Amino acid sequence: MPLAMNKEVFVTCAVTGSGATQDRSPHVPRSPAQIADSAIAAARAGAAVVHCHVRDPDTGAPSRALPLYREVTERIRAADVDVVLNLTAGMGGDIVFGSAGAPLPLNSVGTDMIGAAARLDHIRQCRPEICTLDCGTMNFAEADYVMVNTPGMLRAMGRMITDMGVKPEIEAFDTGHLWLARQLVDEGVLAAPALVQLCMGVPWGAPDDLNTFLAMVNNVPQDWVFSAFALGRNQMPYVAASVLAGGNVRVGLEDNLMLDKGVLATNAQLVGRAVEVIERMGARVIGPGEVRARLGLTKRMPL
Repeated sequence: MPLAMNKEVFVTCAVTGSGATQDRSPHVPRSPAQIADSAIAAARAGAAVVHCHVRDPDTGAPSRALPLYREVTERIRAADVDVVLNLTAGMGGDIVFGSAGAPLPLNSVGTDMIGAAARLDHIRQCRPEICTLDCGTMNFAEADYVMVNTPGMLRAMGRMITDMGVKPEIEAFDTGHLWLARQLVDEGVLAAPALVQLCMGVPWGAPDDLNTFLAMVNNVPQDWVFSAFALGRNQMPYVAASVLAGGNVRVGLEDNLMLDKGVLATNAQLVGRAVEVIERMGARVIGPGEVRARLGLTKRMPL
C-alpha cells in the first residue's frame, strides 16, 4: 500500500480494561470515581475519546454492573472537560471450558454467557457516543478461555447498536474479523463508513509485526476510519505505525502499564507521550468536537 500518513489524528485512551492488571499497578483504576477521574485526566492530556470498562470497586475484578456504568458515565459527562465516551460491549461472551480431557461441563469460574440484549443493557441505559463490537470469536492467552462472538450474535448486537443511534467501534483481532465486519456493513446491519480498532499482539489474534499490521490495514475499506494499538512495550511504537499507515491511535492502561522501563504509567502520562509522538511526526492531534464531526456522533448531555 502507498504511504498515506494521517495528518489529523485522534487519541483514544483505554482507561482500565478487564484484564487481571488491577494488582500490578496502583494506577489501574477500580472504582467508578477512580475510572472517571483517570478518564478526565486523560482527556485533559489530549485524549479525544475515552474507552471505559468497569470493575468491582473492592476486588478490581471486571464487572457488568449497570450502576457502576451509570456512575462512570455521569461523572465523565459532568466534568469540566469535553471527551467522547466509548463504553465496552464486550462483556458477557466468555466461555471457560473444563480440562482438555473433559471440556464439559463448563467451568463456572469465568464463564459468563448472556444474550445480545443483556450485553447491551448498559449501552441502552447510558447512551455513550461509541460502544465496542468485538467482531469475532477467538482464543485468548488463557488455556481454556474463549471469547465468543458468533455471526448471529454480532448481527443481533449490531442491529441493536445501530437502532440506538450509538456508533459501533469494530474491534478486529484478526483479518477474518474485518471480513465479517465488511459483510455486516454490506447487509446494512452496520452503517458505512464504519469505525474500526485494529487490535495487534493480543494472544492469539493478529501478531504485532508490521507485515501483519499492513495486512490488517489493507483489509480496511478506504472510506472507513481506523485506529490501532499494540500491547505492552509496543504500545508507543504503534502510535507512530498507525499514524504512518493513515490511522488514529489508542493508548492506555488497558493495554500497557509502563511509561518507561521500570516506570509505571498513568493514563494521562501515556496520552501525553502519544501526543508528543504524533506532534513530532508533524501531525495534529484533534479534539472531541472534530472527532464527532468526522464520525457523525451526537454528543450526549448529563442525565
